[in-house]
Amino acid sequence: MKDEKIVAGMLDIGEALLTSGAEVNRIEDTIIRIGEAYGFVRVDVLTITASIVLTVHTAQGESLTQTRRIRKTEINMERVDKLNALSRTICETKPELEYVEQHLELIRNTSHYSEAVMMLAYIMVAASFTVFFGGNAVDALISAISSILVRLLVRIGTRIRMNPIFQNMMCAAAAGLFVLALSKLGLQFNTDSIVIGNVMLLIPGLALTSALRDIIGGDLITGSLVMIEAVLKAVAIALGFAVLLIGG
Repeated sequence: MKDEKIVAGMLDIGEALLTSGAEVNRIEDTIIRIGEAYGFVRVDVLTITASIVLTVHTAQGESLTQTRRIRKTEINMERVDKLNALSRTICETKPELEYVEQHLELIRNTSHYSEAVMMLAYIMVAASFTVFFGGNAVDALISAISSILVRLLVRIGTRIRMNPIFQNMMCAAAAGLFVLALSKLGLQFNTDSIVIGNVMLLIPGLALTSALRDIIGGDLITGSLVMIEAVLKAVAIALGFAVLLIGG
């Protein structure tokens, strides 16, 4: 029974790392090191974007297998850093399971950026890229306003657990329709720069980078899955903004 709880705890840490945006190599290496620290003679783990499969072999010749389904991920590097610190402590001191569970729960409850900070970040990113791609102060202001709409829709989509691909399409379409509506009112601005500024909020650049990193690291399955998801999100963004071409 104790071995089963240890395996469950190893999966808990792996799941927390995966859902916080850690790379596959880090997750698998962490799980293997923790398993070896607790005396398992062999640890086999397979991690992909939606699942972790873990098998451990005990010194008594027994083997235990558990799996964990992953349904939601978000980027939280602070949580990843704390999980790394916890895993190092586990490997060095081999604490009781209660200690691990308590600290893991504290890490899970690590607060993310506040909504005000996220809104400000959206505004700054959209306005900055609009100016970078040739927009003026008016274009940056319109882009900032439309970025607020994008952030609100992202938050709503996250709360109702909307599919990320459809969420991107919805946000892109809403931003495009907002800009199109302003142009119909007779306002003069650089539509292309504003659209690009809002596109940069939705482009899955981190996912593409992670996919290439996983592929180069030899994790072809995970890398390919992440790459496909990133490409689908990019296509969804393009389809969403296509309302500009249709309406214009």
